[in-house]
Amino acid sequence: MATVVKRVEIKSQSRLRTLLRDHFRALDAASRDPARRVAWCTSVGPCEILTAFGFEVYFPENHGALLGAKRLSHEFIPRSVSIGYCAESCSYMNSDIGSTLAGVSPLKEVYGIDGPPKPDLLVYSTNQCREVQDWWNFHGRRGGAPVMGVCPPAHLGEILPEHVAFVRTMLVRIIDEIETRFKLRLDMDRLREVVARSSRASLLWSNVLDTARSCPAPLTFFDGVIQMAPVILLRGSTEAVAYYETLLAEMQERVRDGVGAIPGERFRVYWEGMPVWPKVRELSEKFFDLSAAVVASTYCNSWAFEPFDGGDPLSWMAKTSTEIFINRDEAFKEAFLCNMFDRFSVDGAIFHNARTCPNNTNSRFGMAQRLRERRDMPVLVIDGDLSDVRFFSTAQTMTNVEAFVEQLEERR
Repeated sequence: MATVVKRVEIKSQSRLRTLLRDHFRALDAASRDPARRVAWCTSVGPCEILTAFGFEVYFPENHGALLGAKRLSHEFIPRSVSIGYCAESCSYMNSDIGSTLAGVSPLKEVYGIDGPPKPDLLVYSTNQCREVQDWWNFHGRRGGAPVMGVCPPAHLGEILPEHVAFVRTMLVRIIDEIETRFKLRLDMDRLREVVARSSRASLLWSNVLDTARSCPAPLTFFDGVIQMAPVILLRGSTEAVAYYETLLAEMQERVRDGVGAIPGERFRVYWEGMPVWPKVRELSEKFFDLSAAVVASTYCNSWAFEPFDGGDPLSWMAKTSTEIFINRDEAFKEAFLCNMFDRFSVDGAIFHNARTCPNNTNSRFGMAQRLRERRDMPVLVIDGDLSDVRFFSTAQTMTNVEAFVEQLEERR
C-alpha cells in the first residue's frame, strides 16, 4: 500500500485567520460609527497617510481576490458589463462592481459582515494600473464620497530623484485636500511612526520569502499568497509586525529542521504574474503531487519594500510606491527576474497570462521567450485570469504543467 505524503501545515495560519476576522469586523464597526471614518485605498497606495490621519483603511482589491477565490466573479461580472464596463477589463474591478450592484459579498460568509464598509474617502495610485481610477470613481459616485489619486510616472527604468520629488508633491496635495475637506491636521511624527511599522512589516515579509532560498523550501508561492495578507491589509500596524515576527521564526525553524513545504522537493519553479485565485488550491495540489516547489514569485515580492531610514516619510512612500516591479520597463523587469532565478536557484519559470490584467502580465511582448533562450531553461506560459474562471481551462493547464515538469526531469 502506497504511503500518503501529507502537507505540513503552517502553525501561524490559525493566528492569521483571527487577525483577518478582527480586522474586517473592526472595519464594519467603524463604518457604522458616525465618529469614525473609513478610507478605501489601493494595495500599494498611500495607506500610511490615511492611517496617520485616523482613518480605518479598506483595500478593495482584496475583495476582488476573495470573489475570485470563492469562484463568484463570473456571476457578478455580467452586472458590471450591463452598465457599460468591458467584460475583458480588470476582473477584480468588474466582479467588485457587480457584487456591489447585486448587494452580495463573500465577506458575510467569511467574516460575518454584510459587505465592504461604506467609504468616507477613496484614495488610489495608478502605479499598478489605471483601472483603479475608474473603479474608485464608480464607488465615489455611488456613495457620494470624495476620490483622490496619485498618478506617478510609469514604465520606468532608473528611478530618478525627479520622479520621487514629483510623486511626493502629489502626496502633499492629497494631505492638503484631506485636511481641508475633513478639518483634520496630519501629525508628521505620527506618520513617521506608521511608516516605520509599515517598513518593518515589509522587511520581515521579505525575510519570510527569502527563507524559500533554502532547499527544501519551507513555504511556496501558494502559501505566500495567503500569508501576504497582513503586509497589505494591516500595513502600518503593530499586529502585522508581530505576525511576521512569529511567521519568520516558524519558517527559520523549518529551515533548521529541514522541513519542506513539498516533501521530497525535486524541482524549483518561479511564478511570474498574478495568482489564478479560483484555482489556487488545485494548482497547489498539482505542484505538490509533482514534487515541484514554486519557491518564488514577483507577485508576493510586490510588498517587499526598501527599509525606511527614519528620514522623510513622504519621500520613502513616494520612492517605494514608484519603484515597484509593475511600474518598471521591460529591461528592468528582465534583470529583476534573472536575479530572482539565481537567488532562488530555480529550474524553470511559469508566466501567467492573465486575460483581464495586462498590467501584471509580462508574457505578451516576448519576455518569456527571451528568458527561455537567454537562460536556457524551461519557461511555460499558461492562459487564465486572476479572478474570472471562464478564462482558465483546468484540463489544458494541468496537462501543460505536467509536460513542463517532464522537461525539468529531462534536464536533471
